[in-house]
Amino acid sequence: MQVLQVQLEVGPDPAEVSRARRWARSRLVGSGIGDDEPLADTLILLISELVTNAVVHTGCPAVLRMLFGAGAAEAGTVRVEVADISARPPQPRHAEGEDTGGRGLELVDGLADRWGWQREGTGKSIWCEVDRCAATAAPVVRFERETRGFATAQQ
Repeated sequence: MQVLQVQLEVGPDPAEVSRARRWARSRLVGSGIGDDEPLADTLILLISELVTNAVVHTGCPAVLRMLFGAGAAEAGTVRVEVADISARPPQPRHAEGEDTGGRGLELVDGLADRWGWQREGTGKSIWCEVDRCAATAAPVVRFERETRGFATAQQ
């Protein structure tokens, strides 16, 4: 199975969420998911929610990872992971009426085909997967890491 993984370090500032969305959208296009496809909008919303939760609830940096070709559907799955240094498990909440918070994990649960969390080092990683069309070709194996202005690629 071929998997493409890209990764971005996100700072602890909530303004970093918009940078993560822009970065993710460019990586989606690079993986063959058109900017105008509904799948792209769904993935960007999921990324926005998970990164926002990590930054707001920990006040610490996080790492956003996207894996193309991962999961049960092989090349038909996009996996999003957001890792942070907090060992505290995610706490799904239920928003009421005009509440301005508490909908993030409800959105993830409603939009993703699968989601969950796991311990990662001293912190955790929250992940979700969205299945793509089975006809989509698998990308070339590549790992890319971007950190504030520096990008490296390994093959």
